Amino acid sequence: MEANSPPEETYKYRSSIVKSVCESNNLTNVSFPLDIKVSAQLYVEHSHKFIYCEVPKVGCSNWKRIILLLNDSLGLTLSELKHYEVHSSPLLRKLSTYSLAKQQELLATYTKVMIVRDPLERVVSAYRDKFLHNDDIYYSKTVTDIIKRRLEIDVNSTNKITFQEFVRFITIENPKYRDTHWKPMFQLCDPCKIQYDIIGKFKSMNQDADFVLKTIRAPKDLKYPTMKHHSNDSRTNRDITKQYLETLPPDLYRQLLKVYSVDFSMFEYSYYNNLQ
Repeated sequence: MEANSPPEETYKYRSSIVKSVCESNNLTNVSFPLDIKVSAQLYVEHSHKFIYCEVPKVGCSNWKRIILLLNDSLGLTLSELKHYEVHSSPLLRKLSTYSLAKQQELLATYTKVMIVRDPLERVVSAYRDKFLHNDDIYYSKTVTDIIKRRLEIDVNSTNKITFQEFVRFITIENPKYRDTHWKPMFQLCDPCKIQYDIIGKFKSMNQDADFVLKTIRAPKDLKYPTMKHHSNDSRTNRDITKQYLETLPPDLYRQLLKVYSVDFSMFEYSYYNNLQ
């Protein structure tokens, strides 16, 4: 349906699928307040009445740049918004910092946006970004050690964890403490409780971003940035994802699919077939 549909029809269709999956999985609890972890994923931009749910590994750094650039009073330029600075900027406001009454008001009146990605492409992207580089000590050392201990691997070994080890960890870790970079998207943004006005997709990011910016009446010269953290790496795509998945034993692959089963159905992504 989506290929030749008007944008408004596409987003309405995506929302209808989300609603259907929420109902079929008994996830339609609409009680308030939001889980604190969910409200902490939502960023509020007041001048254009915009709320964005952060899904790591789905262009979130560039969406945070957009939020900062939307605020004219800050006088910022794109070149000033470096990767680590943008994620720690005190100028970004999370929904969780507001009173519960204010949260309800903002959710009822602002344009709410969530961007999604192929679940396993996102897992591979997280692995490549966080565990194949040494520029983020938290992941290259702290989280790596946690994974090694959980899998009973020698913590003193200097070897990087393999993709297969990473996936084994995902399938056995406590979901309550799952890192946001590989936590299922429906749990991060809770679209069963929050009715997002626009659900965009990573593969159509430019078109979806243009529609978002037009909807919130952003300045006409503001476009979705193309900046990426590790500029020398090829961007994780379906072919690269398939290469990584082919290293997994069939049973482990099936266990991984179970972790993201709701994401697959809710956002209409297809499984990778004929891997072995």
